[in-house]
Amino acid sequence: MIRSKITGTGMYVPERVVTNHDLAQRMETSDEWIQQRSGIVERRHVDGTETPVDLAEHAARHALEAAGVGPDEIDGIVLATLSPQHEFPGTSFFLHHRLGVPEIPCFDLRAQCSGFLFSLATADAFIRSGQMRRVLVVGCEVHSTGLEFSTRGRDTAVLFGDGAGAVVLEANDGADDRSGLLAIRLHAQGEHAKRLWIEAPGSAFWPERITKQMMDEGRHFARMEGRFVFKHAVTRMPEVLREALDAAGTKLDDIDLFLFHQANLRINEFVASSLGIAPEKCPSNIERYGNCSAASIPMLLDEVVRGGRLRPGQLVAMTAFGSGFTWATAVVRW
Repeated sequence: MIRSKITGTGMYVPERVVTNHDLAQRMETSDEWIQQRSGIVERRHVDGTETPVDLAEHAARHALEAAGVGPDEIDGIVLATLSPQHEFPGTSFFLHHRLGVPEIPCFDLRAQCSGFLFSLATADAFIRSGQMRRVLVVGCEVHSTGLEFSTRGRDTAVLFGDGAGAVVLEANDGADDRSGLLAIRLHAQGEHAKRLWIEAPGSAFWPERITKQMMDEGRHFARMEGRFVFKHAVTRMPEVLREALDAAGTKLDDIDLFLFHQANLRINEFVASSLGIAPEKCPSNIERYGNCSAASIPMLLDEVVRGGRLRPGQLVAMTAFGSGFTWATAVVRW
């Protein structure tokens, strides 16, 4: 049976560091307030010279180099984002051009903070069906240009950062190679779509997608019901993690590393504590990068791989929760 395995990882963040103290100069907040609620100390923002495709290209080339393959050797690109380069076409098309790949298919996938895992599942399906042998999967976000840096918008503005992460997913049909994706489980609950969303611009509005009044009201910035999101995240993440572990035939104690989506350190601490997972099994980088949505998990994966914390034969579980609502887990033997 054909399975898929991750053969290369990569990440990239802009050089510009924005600290909590920097944000406190622009809104009523403080370093203590932000750290207590999220665990974030700083994040990276583009400085006007980089766009989403720039971040995506750096991460993609790092992943391709790690996998030992060239851009002309991949069969498809799946790119997860909620902050596209332009309204259309998708960011993946600009990355397609930048990498100089052949006329292979590419597309964007929108599942917000769970987007990377949804994209991984999609690429896995292409590989297991035999349609592709090697897929580039990318998560890329530039949040900073869409945040409201004022007291009105502080609940979301302090949380998000810019970054990109990527992996190369390849077919693994070697009889002696046990590495690869063991199970992926995906869920969504659309009834809560407006609990965390950006309302405008949108084609639902007539005759214009956005008006001055909408902008004055801040309806083009992210809105979040924080307590509601927290409650559902700490419920759904353990559920889908256990579901994926059962599907993979593994147990919590078998997992060497748990990579939780880096949205809020307090959510991840709550989930780990409720499951009895040791803190040392839950690496984190949210304190340095903030919430990079679809890029968070592949960025963290790249860091633990390059840092030697994830070694061949070990098991890693990646779990996310995001707007939509969406939630997912992938279990991988490295």
